[in-house]
Amino acid sequence: MEIGIFGKVFPRPTFGEVLAAVRAHGLSAIQLNLVSAGLPSLPEELPAETVAQLAGELKAHGVRVASLSGTFNMAHPDPARRAEGLRRLEVLLGACAALETDVLTICTGTRHPDNMWAWHADNDSPEAWADARATIRAAAEMAAGYGVAIGLEPEVANVVHSARKARRMLDEVGLPNLKIVMDGANLFHTGELPRMTAILEEAFELLGGDIVLAHAKDLARDGEAGQMAAGTGRLDFDLYVRRLQQCGYRGAIVLHGLAEGEVDAAVQFLQGKLA
Repeated sequence: MEIGIFGKVFPRPTFGEVLAAVRAHGLSAIQLNLVSAGLPSLPEELPAETVAQLAGELKAHGVRVASLSGTFNMAHPDPARRAEGLRRLEVLLGACAALETDVLTICTGTRHPDNMWAWHADNDSPEAWADARATIRAAAEMAAGYGVAIGLEPEVANVVHSARKARRMLDEVGLPNLKIVMDGANLFHTGELPRMTAILEEAFELLGGDIVLAHAKDLARDGEAGQMAAGTGRLDFDLYVRRLQQCGYRGAIVLHGLAEGEVDAAVQFLQGKLA
């Protein structure tokens, strides 16, 4: 596995400076959110010349795009908002080939109308599930036409908030390019940290064969997604990394949830676990 990082960890005036910072820490793979290039995460349009400039910068700095971030609220209660998200997602899909990536990451969303990372009581309703599933299926169908995999990330505040729900979503959508972004720090509901081993083991048993990207961040408490540097919290990284290796994952393990000043220590920590 190769250690990568979210480009957003390095706020810089230009995309070239972001990539130079990535390389300065000995890394060469990123999860790219277009905000790192001074663009909206999901732009209304993305001219070919802009994409070519980004691709040129990546090549010049020797950085590859492990995945492109395409996150929007796929379970938003307003169908017009979901439709607009899908339209913009296709703009990103059209850039994937030039950026030499075949993975686009999503979240499954929430019924919360203003914050797609906030839990809402209606997230467990059949209506929220049906809306999220229809949006995810539409995204995966579009992505298939571009040769791109959609990486779905389970997260405790979203409609898909457990490994079991993620397995159900993969099975119900039934498209081979719908895959999983595995993030061990996202899986623990309130009161579940004492069951960490069982929950991580179950996640890999259910989803290990469908992982297209892995994240590495840590957590201090359950009931919310972790947002700490790898190695500074309570996640069992020995188990997490071992299970990634056992299921045959060979892609990037992407650092996030950390400050720039924590990057070197997190890289060193992960290198130790990978060894």
